[in-house]
Amino acid sequence: MSVRQSLLAILDQGPCYGYQLRAEFDRRTGSTWPLNVGQIYNTLERLERDGLVAKGDVDEQGHVYYEITDAGRLEVRDWLGSPAAGGSGTRDELVIKLAIASTLPGVDVAQVIRSQRRASLAQLEELGAVGLSDADAAGPEELARSLIVDSMIVNVEARLRWLDLVEQRLSRRPHAASALSLATDRPKRGRPAKLPAPFPS
Repeated sequence: MSVRQSLLAILDQGPCYGYQLRAEFDRRTGSTWPLNVGQIYNTLERLERDGLVAKGDVDEQGHVYYEITDAGRLEVRDWLGSPAAGGSGTRDELVIKLAIASTLPGVDVAQVIRSQRRASLAQLEELGAVGLSDADAAGPEELARSLIVDSMIVNVEARLRWLDLVEQRLSRRPHAASALSLATDRPKRGRPAKLPAPFPS
């Protein structure tokens, strides 16, 4: 999952400082992937180095606000418009991308889903064309390979089913109802309040 592009997508809504970005990321991902402040500031330094963000105003508390550049906006559009690589659980880039995209005003989430579905169907077709022999009659290498390919096929099929569920859920409500503007309250330094785990362990 790309923390870099997620933070850029949030900054595309307006300038933020590090702790604020962490709080916004947490809000938009259901607290499923806690980020530490060091990771946020390291990412901001790399984004600034790459010309995707620039330091802006400093408030009376000493918070340095980062602003997205035109190159940063282009990277956000490219990220939202391209299919994600697979991952696992709540840290799957696609899961986080759609969670973030569904909270951003003006993003065509349906287009993000369509792009991912096309890529997943192409991947499924490619995997099906591998033409594995019967794994029971094959040697150990063929068996291992077939297990990996089978796993890949099942994962892509599951992703396609999940995309259908996301599309159904989003079709029942206007995108404006899901959009989040930047929070007006300022997060305090230190660890965020511990939230209940979203899933049983």
